[in-house]
Amino acid sequence: MTTLPDLSNDTLWAILNDELDDDTVNRLVWHYLGYRPTEKGWDTTSVDPAWGEKYPEPPDFIESRPATVQLTRSIPAEYKQLLKEELGFKGYTIDQLVPRLTRRATMTNWLLAYRAQHP
Repeated sequence: MTTLPDLSNDTLWAILNDELDDDTVNRLVWHYLGYRPTEKGWDTTSVDPAWGEKYPEPPDFIESRPATVQLTRSIPAEYKQLLKEELGFKGYTIDQLVPRLTRRATMTNWLLAYRAQHP
């Protein structure tokens, strides 16, 4: 497995700008959720039980609306606006409002919330 990029603003902008491939974006979220790959599957001992029970294998957030909804709900209220507040992200244009990009924005916001909670 390749090394994951750090949670820098450059990485987060690369997610929003669709410059980082979907697999890497998923792996970033999985990593910070606590999923660890093993030779036989996934080690979920560090995964919050709310995730581990529902998703014993990490979900593909780009493809799974229910997983992305759960990701959104897991962001504490005080961190819901970090895309705007910290990155100055103004959102996507109408022609960009497709599930894949909006899910990437959700993943970015979750990563921002994680970063804020774990300085």
